[in-house]
Amino acid sequence: MLGRTRMPIHMLLRMGRGAVIELDSTDSDMVEILANNHPIARGQIVVTGNRISVEVTELIRKAEVVREPGVRIGDGSAGLLNALSDAL
Repeated sequence: MLGRTRMPIHMLLRMGRGAVIELDSTDSDMVEILANNHPIARGQIVVTGNRISVEVTELIRKAEVVREPGVRIGDGSAGLLNALSDAL
């Protein structure tokens, strides 16, 4: 999630293609990167021209992740975490 905002539904309904929604975060804020709804890394938003990307700055180890009840280990996020580790 890059940020949050609140607006009345009538404003949302009036928006057209190319409309800009201002969020409560800036390009220097850290973001959490999720895989299968589990945090696997943290990063920083990078804005280059009209493109937005996220630079991975930190991988989250399994011990740091607070698991929700009913979530199974081995749900697929480990493979992505390993791939990110190899890429860094």
